[in-house]
Amino acid sequence: MGSLSNQGVSKMKEIVLTTAPQNGLQGVLNVPGDKSISHRALLIGAISQGKTIINHFLKSQDCLHTLQALRQLGVEISEKNDQMIVAGKGIDHLQPANQPLDMGNSGTTTRLLLGLLAGRTFNTELQGDASLSRRPMKRVSEPLQKMGAAIKLTSTGTLPAIIQGKKLWGKRISLEIASAQVKSAVIFAALQADGPTTIIEKLPTRNHTELMLQQFGAEVVTAVDQRTITVLPHPHLRGQLVQVPGDPSSAAFFMAAATLVPNSAIVLKNISLNPTRIGFLRILQKMGGKVSVLKQANVPETYGDIKVESAKLHAIELTAADIPAVIDELPLVALLAASAVGTSKITGAAELRVKETDRIATVTAELHKLGIKITELPDGMIITGSSNWQPRAYQLDSHGDHRIGMMLAVAALCVHQSLTLQQADAVNISYPNFFTDLQQLLGQSKQVRL
Repeated sequence: MGSLSNQGVSKMKEIVLTTAPQNGLQGVLNVPGDKSISHRALLIGAISQGKTIINHFLKSQDCLHTLQALRQLGVEISEKNDQMIVAGKGIDHLQPANQPLDMGNSGTTTRLLLGLLAGRTFNTELQGDASLSRRPMKRVSEPLQKMGAAIKLTSTGTLPAIIQGKKLWGKRISLEIASAQVKSAVIFAALQADGPTTIIEKLPTRNHTELMLQQFGAEVVTAVDQRTITVLPHPHLRGQLVQVPGDPSSAAFFMAAATLVPNSAIVLKNISLNPTRIGFLRILQKMGGKVSVLKQANVPETYGDIKVESAKLHAIELTAADIPAVIDELPLVALLAASAVGTSKITGAAELRVKETDRIATVTAELHKLGIKITELPDGMIITGSSNWQPRAYQLDSHGDHRIGMMLAVAALCVHQSLTLQQADAVNISYPNFFTDLQQLLGQSKQVRL
């Protein structure tokens, strides 16, 4: 038997997953802190004056790469349990790193640092792992270059990147891709520009950067259309107390599991209910899921407790307008559709092809192993639901993608045979304690076996 520690799943080539018990998932769970907010709290705290205290910080691999990069840039950060204390001295006190910054697998760290470091007075090199080094970065460098940034990528527009710090200009920037990471990179650059910057999004995306900068004292104004953001440069940012809510993308795996496994009833505590992040909750409700918000608060990020019970689902159709609010959870939407009554269709999601893996291809291939009728589209999937999957293979693979790995662990609860999962350690990228928390809700001492 293997064991799971608080450091997450060790480097495993393969683990064995068991099916769900007859009484389903039961209990109350506090999921880890939100990954997007944890990244941004470190970065904004680092460029502010004074102490920033971050509670419920997510110690995942991705967020720890942001932490390490900031330390290499001269920022003093101490930690105590899940609390981070950032001794901010302002953006002008960032120092050049004495070696390239290692981004690991973190696209968020990379893209936000491209914007933050573009306006500094020194040069920086960003490197990533094999997966991150295949992901597109021109979508960030091109709008930044319109502001005067000098960023050198490979001939294919990928890492490594060399950022030559320069004076930046305030501009009107129309973003061609609906991406909160790209928008945030431009916002960080705009803080250092010679005048105001206006950003026009293709579709509204998650707004954690705007909300947090406002909390720290910046003038970042979002228009009524929710797509136009104006940033005034050189704000006087002051350190703050940041309470990181539970990550809704992490909570979504348990919401899906409790919905799909009969006799389940769970409560997920203090989950982010930011309107730009509850796309999965809304889709689950639209499909017939039994999910409700028990209580809600707003300081300044909205959060609350979510109750989920097992339910019978019906098919759904998603188009491009639906995708930004649920981009990280689309593999789970495909899994829900696989057990729903009817045929579901997801389109307008070509962005999935440039995530940690080509998530359209990997979701299709892995769910096909479970006997699920799923067809790959250029920009999505067609899934025909069934209540009785007949696995064609018993070895599943995360392909090194944390969200694929966790989705497959949920899928394994719905079949009657034991399945194996290769590259299970990928979950550490965003949710090191995922399998431990799943064990808790299943009431099992050993959900994962070597």
